[in-house]
Amino acid sequence: MNAPIDASVTAESIEFSLDGQTMKARPGETIIQAAARQGVDIPHLCYKDGYRPDGNCRACVVEIEGERVLAPSCCRAPTPGMKVKAESERAVKAQKMVVELLLSDMPEQTYKPDSELAHWAEKLGVTGSRFEGRDQPACDQSHPAMSVNLDACIQCNRCVRACREEQGNDVIGYAFRGSASKIVFDQDDPMGASTCVACGECVQACPTGALMPAGGVGMVKMDKTVDSVCPYCGVG
Repeated sequence: MNAPIDASVTAESIEFSLDGQTMKARPGETIIQAAARQGVDIPHLCYKDGYRPDGNCRACVVEIEGERVLAPSCCRAPTPGMKVKAESERAVKAQKMVVELLLSDMPEQTYKPDSELAHWAEKLGVTGSRFEGRDQPACDQSHPAMSVNLDACIQCNRCVRACREEQGNDVIGYAFRGSASKIVFDQDDPMGASTCVACGECVQACPTGALMPAGGVGMVKMDKTVDSVCPYCGVG
């Protein structure tokens, strides 16, 4: 039996320009998805391929000709003939400001060797922050498998989407308001006392190390990788 054909592949593509380069987007693709598929990386933090875009970090903003405000490329779909600039002076200035503000809240300790925030700071040339940092929340080491380091949290909500939408567990949420807002587990319980099933989806989703394997395992340099199966569920 022939496999079903993805209509988005066969449908007519949408042609637009990104920093003077002609791009072709498939129906339903956003600017950042079309760009990534064609080898162009736009800065992003709350966006993760395969997850529903949230558009809350604004690190991926781009300038669109004819529009007054910058647009988040993770949520915006291109239209035929659209002219997009991700590397214009205005767009880059906004991207750098977002990264600099987030860096001001980062702790001195490194929890994740391949932090996405550090990666984009380096790419954009942001070496520090002029802004005062927040009061750092205490770390939660109550879970036997995962470490919660909310001092490194940038509130991108990737862990919320990972837990709620990808795994359907609905353990991780977002609570409180203003400067008191934070990621919580169930009713703001310690992670070890919550209904977390330790699937690990939130850990692999976190871009900064706010959620990491317990015991500092995430900082250990891997010397090799092997194929294996997961012993914790029926999926394998």
